Amino acid sequence: MIDVPGAALGFLIMLGLMFSGLHVGIAMLFTGIIGAMVYFGPAVLFSFGTTLWSVMNDFLLTTIPLFVLLGELLLRSGITRNMYNSLSDWLNRLPGGLLHTNIGACSLFAAVSGSSVATAATIGTVALEEFDRRSYSESLVLGTIAAGATLGILIPPSVNLIIYGALTNTSIGQLFAAGILPGIVLTLTFMAIIVVIALIKPSIAERSTTVPPLRDRLIRLKHLLPPLGIFVVVMGAIYGGWATPTEAAAIGVVLAFSLALSNRHFTLKTLHEAFISTTKTTAMLLLIITAAFFLNFIVGILGVPQAMTTYVTQLGLGPTEMIWLLVLFYLVLGCFLETLSMMVGTIPVVMPIVLLLGIDPVWFGIFLVIMMELALITPPVGMNLYVVQGVRGKGQLSDVYLGITPFVVAMLMVVSLIIAFPSIVMVIPELLY
Repeated sequence: MIDVPGAALGFLIMLGLMFSGLHVGIAMLFTGIIGAMVYFGPAVLFSFGTTLWSVMNDFLLTTIPLFVLLGELLLRSGITRNMYNSLSDWLNRLPGGLLHTNIGACSLFAAVSGSSVATAATIGTVALEEFDRRSYSESLVLGTIAAGATLGILIPPSVNLIIYGALTNTSIGQLFAAGILPGIVLTLTFMAIIVVIALIKPSIAERSTTVPPLRDRLIRLKHLLPPLGIFVVVMGAIYGGWATPTEAAAIGVVLAFSLALSNRHFTLKTLHEAFISTTKTTAMLLLIITAAFFLNFIVGILGVPQAMTTYVTQLGLGPTEMIWLLVLFYLVLGCFLETLSMMVGTIPVVMPIVLLLGIDPVWFGIFLVIMMELALITPPVGMNLYVVQGVRGKGQLSDVYLGITPFVVAMLMVVSLIIAFPSIVMVIPELLY
């Protein structure tokens, strides 16, 4: 019989350690070790070596450093700046002007980077220089960058979807396919919000009166080809059936490296920086995954998932009621936890309930990632808020808080939409598989 108060206390201790600033991987590993020692004694710790080997020997996890490196190569090669300028040629005539370019550039870069933080840093660096010379609402400019960058963990390829798939044994291909349409819907919702705000209060954005000649705009479209080409090749390789996600990621890295070499700003120094950054990010992610697998093992043999599913069954909640309860749960948790902490720390408890209620794990993966996107722009610990403020290098953080408010509303609208119409998430995976 499971010690429910003890398990609850362990979960609270883990959250407390995360809140205190301890690295999420260390917090989970420490919680797992304490639980193992209290209930089973030191002998169970010998299983950690087996767990570590099985995790590190998973071919799927090779995808993580490859996609991180792909984004780093594009980030440091100057390709993104050309992409941003090309998008501005076509989007700056819309109500809201260059604010749409921020969203469009974020969505396009997200399609190859797989990281929200990298997207926020990259697009922020490029965009803020342009807005310094123009008359725009500064808070809304910052909000579009912070919110648009969240698309990095939803639009495939996404490192977070890979981690979710590894932890829950869910198809990465199906998760990538499921993220495409919600990513497009969220992008268009962000842009619609900008249009509405600009129509209500035109002073928030400078209205463009000059448009480059059509010939020049068409020529500059070539700068959109690198990210679009990599996305098409990587996704086409996966869904065409001639490459696994790991092999497709390797192909993407080769293409990104070739494109970076063709750019005169790319040097051996920037290549070295890309490798160092990739190594640091990958090491951090693999520590979290290893600790999560060990904690999941301890939680499993303690019987926590079975106890939680029994409790939910007794409550009599249906799938929709449970999902709305989880929306509230993740909204509160996202105010205090970093996104990966939130995901890997709750999956061992939440996933058995999701499966018991018949909720598709692919759909739930997209739902969870959107809730993680909200956490990225939710004060006080939203990572994107601090990245954008750091790139800005002046003013108050409250400006960023104000700017993201309409986009938080937009995300909640999209969450409501996918709950009411699950086919938005599932239509593409069902067509492809």
